Amino acid sequence: MVREKNDMPLKEVLKQFANSKKIKTKLTKTKIISLWGRIMGPTIEQYTKNIEVHRGTLYLTIESATLRQELSYGKEKIQKILNEELGEAYIKEVIIR
Repeated sequence: MVREKNDMPLKEVLKQFANSKKIKTKLTKTKIISLWGRIMGPTIEQYTKNIEVHRGTLYLTIESATLRQELSYGKEKIQKILNEELGEAYIKEVIIR
């Protein structure tokens, strides 16, 4: 029995796996959630009840009405900062509720 030689470094295998569509989407969503607190700071993170990403739209649920209003003025800036951190234009729209 002859084995086919298909040697590939583990790094390359993991890279291909991470770049598959389903996995990449899940990893990007997880990265956005983890970036939120680091970028926006602990105070805003404390008032953030839920973060969801669906088809390029970032949905933020904020508990404080005042903070929700303030963040709504900076939606484009939030989108720009997160996309820069991700290295791609993944977020197309930010909805704050």
